[in-house]
Amino acid sequence: MTTRQQKITFGEMRASGVRGLLVYCADYQCSHWITVNADQWPDDTRLSDLAERFTCMVCGTRGADVRPDFDWDKKKSNRR
Repeated sequence: MTTRQQKITFGEMRASGVRGLLVYCADYQCSHWITVNADQWPDDTRLSDLAERFTCMVCGTRGADVRPDFDWDKKKSNRR
């Protein structure tokens, strides 16, 4: 069983001025990703707590790499 590294909490992320997420499909061959507004999760939730809850809308793979989106306030494409 693979254990993912425990990541920062949403509260810690927001304290550094970041309010968005980058969510990458766990299947490296798919390479689909989306941006997500992080305001819906409580401060004590860790980014790593969400990783297994995402399912890719393109390939159907369950699991994701969830990271802070440091450019969350810049306009950009929402999907690739």
